[in-house]
Amino acid sequence: MRLPDRETIAQMREVYRPGTRVELLRMDDQQAPPIGTLGTVRGVDDTGSIMVAWDGGGSLSVLFGVDECRKVGG
Repeated sequence: MRLPDRETIAQMREVYRPGTRVELLRMDDQQAPPIGTLGTVRGVDDTGSIMVAWDGGGSLSVLFGVDECRKVGG
């Protein structure tokens, strides 16, 4: 897995601010919530992973370059 540069991480932090709502599109993890699960972003870490509190109770991060989510709502 290739890590993003600082500029990419800064852009991601602008797009995925804490409180942003997201929908899970793909996650390569046996413990992943079901596709379509909604969650609230807690932040973006230094590896570009989006830290999410999933509505179902989990808190797995969306890994940069591996998993996928999209913003929902405003």
